[in-house]
Amino acid sequence: MAIFFTNDDPLDKIIAATFPEKKIIDTKHILTGWTNIVIEVSTNGGNYFFRFPRNPFWSKMIVKDAAVCNFVDGKTSFYTPQMELHYDEKGRPFSVHQKIEGYTLGDRIYHLSHTALTGAAYDVAKFIKELSGIDLSRAPEEVKYPLSNFLHELDYEHYKKHIDTDHEYIKATETRQMVHGDLNLGNILLDENDKVIGVIDFCFAGTGNPNMDVARMVSRPAPKEFEEVLLSQFNDSGEIERMRTAWKHIDAGYAEHIRTNFPEINLNQL
Repeated sequence: MAIFFTNDDPLDKIIAATFPEKKIIDTKHILTGWTNIVIEVSTNGGNYFFRFPRNPFWSKMIVKDAAVCNFVDGKTSFYTPQMELHYDEKGRPFSVHQKIEGYTLGDRIYHLSHTALTGAAYDVAKFIKELSGIDLSRAPEEVKYPLSNFLHELDYEHYKKHIDTDHEYIKATETRQMVHGDLNLGNILLDENDKVIGVIDFCFAGTGNPNMDVARMVSRPAPKEFEEVLLSQFNDSGEIERMRTAWKHIDAGYAEHIRTNFPEINLNQL
């Protein structure tokens, strides 16, 4: 029996069954979701995001995503999703969280004023430092899943040209601090005044080296000024640069998998 979802599944029926007390006004597929089928659902009680895993690997990881989101909630200065984990009648996991209103940094970064751009860089640095400083002594085991293990499994599950030197380096430099694991421009939220207010999508999250989050932020294109301000808040530029290279390799491998198996997904952000 499949433990994941496809676009052929009756997703609208699953959504309706999850919200029996709400009136569904509209549903919209978000075509940039790599790991899950993402659907924004408008109801008379607000807007929500449903995430349906695309394969067994992401079915396992969405359980971790929910555990991490709920553990991190309220422990930083920024909004993070309050995640509900559900299972359909076949036992397949999917998640639901209320939409945090705002714009992604990826949508706005090339339109920001100097003040807003530098402010966003400082806020991202603040989030990384606050997240890595969270006390993990009482964290659920899912939260303590090492980022190095996750990335190794991700590559070996989806990518044939394994880059072992990257994984060896990530493992060798790993610490036991909380990391987001996929901190990119699309996962940072701004309000109407272009102020960073929240961070979403903790599916990669776990324990690791905070410099991995810094490197992730600069592994995709962004204005030079943003990158310079962000990097100025951290010490080991050599380590970050090596991790940036590893992230680019990981992105390229997973993107190849997506292009081959899910051509409907929008990869323009690369």
